Amino acid sequence: MTHKELESRLPHRDPMLLLGEAEVQEIDGEKVSVGRTTFRGDEWFLQGHFPGNPVVPGVIQCEMLAQNCCVLLMGDEEARGATPFYTSLDKVRFKRPVRPGDTVDLVCSITRARGPFRFATGTASVNGEVCCRADMSFALMHES
Repeated sequence: MTHKELESRLPHRDPMLLLGEAEVQEIDGEKVSVGRTTFRGDEWFLQGHFPGNPVVPGVIQCEMLAQNCCVLLMGDEEARGATPFYTSLDKVRFKRPVRPGDTVDLVCSITRARGPFRFATGTASVNGEVCCRADMSFALMHES
């Protein structure tokens, strides 16, 4: 899916929709979401992080992983019409900085479900080098 298609299916909107493209694939018998985005250097969060030495903030990298997980949730019947809210981030590790011009590849999988909660793991990398890893959980919240 392109950025435009993602915008029509995910609850995120610009400037917070951070995925350039994403699709669900099957790797080793497991459904995963494979996403990608390239940073141009003019993104709002790079303006002050850090002047003269721009680096994509870690929280933005974690948000990219979460949005990539949302692509998987689109195929989850219980998630239809719900907004997924982060409930936890665990074992987050940052291995290398992400800078303007970098293309970040994301791979995420849902590891388990329990009631309205979904648990996932994700990896972000640049040129095959891991920049961020995280375990995450989400609550599927339906409007009242």
